[in-house]
Amino acid sequence: MPRAVRDFLAVGLPVVVIFALLPLIYANQLLLFNFVLFLILAQGLNAIYGFTGYLPFGYVGFFGAGAYGFALAVMHLAAPPGLALALAGLAAIVLAMILTPLLRLSGAYFAIANLAAAQAVYQVIANPALQEITKGPYGVSLASVFAPRLSYGAALLILAGVFALVAWLRHGRFGLALQAGRDDPVSAAMAGIPVVSARIIAWLISALIAGLAGGVFAWHISVFYPETAFDLSFSIFAIVFTLFGGAATLTGPIAGVLLLYGLYNLIGISVPQYFQLIYGALIVGLVLFLPRGLASLLQRRGIDVP
Repeated sequence: MPRAVRDFLAVGLPVVVIFALLPLIYANQLLLFNFVLFLILAQGLNAIYGFTGYLPFGYVGFFGAGAYGFALAVMHLAAPPGLALALAGLAAIVLAMILTPLLRLSGAYFAIANLAAAQAVYQVIANPALQEITKGPYGVSLASVFAPRLSYGAALLILAGVFALVAWLRHGRFGLALQAGRDDPVSAAMAGIPVVSARIIAWLISALIAGLAGGVFAWHISVFYPETAFDLSFSIFAIVFTLFGGAATLTGPIAGVLLLYGLYNLIGISVPQYFQLIYGALIVGLVLFLPRGLASLLQRRGIDVP
């Protein structure tokens, strides 16, 4: 059995099945949806950061583009949710193609430029002069397609596809080429690996995942504002969850979301007055003492983490 299939069946599929069954015994479907949403976003960020080393602080820009791509398709084209989701992914890909020159930058320059680009898109969407098209700062309402169960099921399908994609990246030739370009781009290029085009493809894949996440988010909550869809916390959470669990693995971002987002909700309910302090101190401690994530604890002992 190919290793990618084995990893998907051992790690990805059980998570999807568990979240498919949880609504039968747990009534807070919005919380479950948020878990699924962050699992998608963390793996989407993993696809670009884990395999190329590019850390996009403005990842929320693709998420917001997907949310508004979905909304505009429903409002102006009367598109059914399935078609609107496809257009949400397309909107994120178009934005990623426009921003492709940012890949010429690296490190902090790339992160800052990417963040600035996301803020620029937000300003365009929230512009009152575009009220007839985007509803400007007044938000959109998609009551005509509101269907929380269907949108939750669609999110699970997207999650399953994203898990399969990341498992393939870990073991497929394309993913190995990306990792070679990440570790030593000069040597990889001399070995015949098309480093630049491979990075662009990974960039577009990562944007597509965020766009689909934004589209299913818009479908599930149905009423939102520009500051909701372009909330920087989506980027921050996706980055923290991925770094905490361990990038370039399938298991790492899953562990990051389940542990940290679970703790995030637990602290917020039990001791809300100390919420920001405890959660912030926890993240700082993890970054200082475990910079390569939980997966590195096992990898140091020679254990292969899926």
